[in-house]
Amino acid sequence: SGTPKIGYSFIHTAVDDHTRLAYSEILTDERQETATAFWHRAQAFFTDLGITVERVLTDNGSCYRSRIWHETLKTAGITHKRTRPYRPQTNGKVERFNRTLLDEWAYLRPYANNTDRAEALEPFLHAYNYHRCHTALGGRPPISRVNNAAGQYS
Repeated sequence: SGTPKIGYSFIHTAVDDHTRLAYSEILTDERQETATAFWHRAQAFFTDLGITVERVLTDNGSCYRSRIWHETLKTAGITHKRTRPYRPQTNGKVERFNRTLLDEWAYLRPYANNTDRAEALEPFLHAYNYHRCHTALGGRPPISRVNNAAGQYS
């Protein structure tokens, strides 16, 4: 069970509740060590933009119920909340972002191979965070809601 499945990739995503900024990575599994390492990088991404993470909402996957996940958030002073089982709408912003990922990145066009699709993720995330208009944000991109990033998204 610890061996990655051939042909499968897992998208790990963190979306800031206020700004809708998204951070995603394509990883080989959903194990606790993988999810925790992802979180360290995601938190650094938000911190670099001046965003202090106070709470994290996850689904009930085993990696998010693990001791290492709990200790990582606790050490950072972050409160962990989990969605109600079988209620993905509780995690609405990430679920909506996942739909956008599918429509505007993963299945936007036929890719020759998984490497080509993976290489398209970073440009998609940049466009999403810095240029894509969001109805919920008054037609502005997520970066426009970062207090210290004014003018960086034109």
